[in-house]
Amino acid sequence: MTPAARVQAAITLLDLILSGESAEKTLTRWGRQNRYAGSKDRAAIRDWVYDALRCRRSYAAWGGAETGRALLIAALRRQNLDPQDYFTAQGYAPSLLAAEEGKAKAHISAAEQADLPDWLWPIWQQDLGEDAASVAENLRARAPVFLRVNLTLTTRDEAAEALRKEKIITASHAFVETALQVLEGARKIKTSQAYEAGLVELQDASSQASITVLPRETAGPVLDYCAGGGGKTLALAAWLKQPIFAFDSAGERMRDLPIRAARAQAEVVLLDQPPFADGPAQNLVFCDMPCSGSGVWRRDPSGKWTLTAARLRDLQNLQSEILGQASALVASGGMLLYATCSVLKRENSDQIESFIAGNPSWSCLNSKQFFPSNQGDGFYYAVLQKD
Repeated sequence: MTPAARVQAAITLLDLILSGESAEKTLTRWGRQNRYAGSKDRAAIRDWVYDALRCRRSYAAWGGAETGRALLIAALRRQNLDPQDYFTAQGYAPSLLAAEEGKAKAHISAAEQADLPDWLWPIWQQDLGEDAASVAENLRARAPVFLRVNLTLTTRDEAAEALRKEKIITASHAFVETALQVLEGARKIKTSQAYEAGLVELQDASSQASITVLPRETAGPVLDYCAGGGGKTLALAAWLKQPIFAFDSAGERMRDLPIRAARAQAEVVLLDQPPFADGPAQNLVFCDMPCSGSGVWRRDPSGKWTLTAARLRDLQNLQSEILGQASALVASGGMLLYATCSVLKRENSDQIESFIAGNPSWSCLNSKQFFPSNQGDGFYYAVLQKD
């Protein structure tokens, strides 16, 4: 495909996504229906689409409309490329630009420049303070790719060497001892021998940091109360080197966990119903909370456009409810690890402060807020202990 044909394909896909279709499903379906497109073509088209989705509001403002064409006009200009070189109407290129097409709005608001919904921008400023603009700007860029090394099976250096032999180049993370950043060959990871052998898993470095903060001598039993797909369940098993009990209120989310656990040689016990507060107490309960996902909008840009004020309030209520349920399962002297992939204070430190204020037998041992950067995604964790 020519560069112009790739732009036209991205325009077509964006129009479908803007109409309400899932970005990932739309891209996958297009790839299957257009076999002539090679892997480099598909990768380039994906990059155009996700760049436009991350910068949807600013591109719509700079491009003059919220359409696939306008978003790509703005995207080309951002990369110092002339849209007229692509909108040529030759072959599979986009049709010629109209006289006024791609003209920027007369006034572009702060929320548009930040690529955030109008309703969220005041909340964003309130919760992030002086970091509001820089965090929003970082969410407009592509996220780095990280791997978690399974220390049960290998060392970080050995994993990096195994990946290098498969032409996947990595670098050790500066402060997360289980993390490797992928510099080259990211699209080959899931077909690599190192991945198939369970030596590495795709997992963001900030997410890994929430696990490595735990003392490795932490005794069981250990429960992952919101296991989901099981990425952090496996990280817990590898870091603590002990069996992990896994539960999720939507059990179907854990359907692939047994296969993943077998590959990682991790012992995971799936629970089909939640533990009862009057049952055996847990020494550690991990809660990877449902949240806005605001820290990972680089990877899932559709999330910031579908989030609503009502949904955010519902999530805060759910987080508080889960925290209450999970804390009742912890033994005296035990710990609860609270985590979100959010950068919003109201989902993070505000929740912890409110919980401790109402539960004086609990204290916060350690907490940290990560903002999205080249070192990882936005993420928050708090380690709580029960007296």
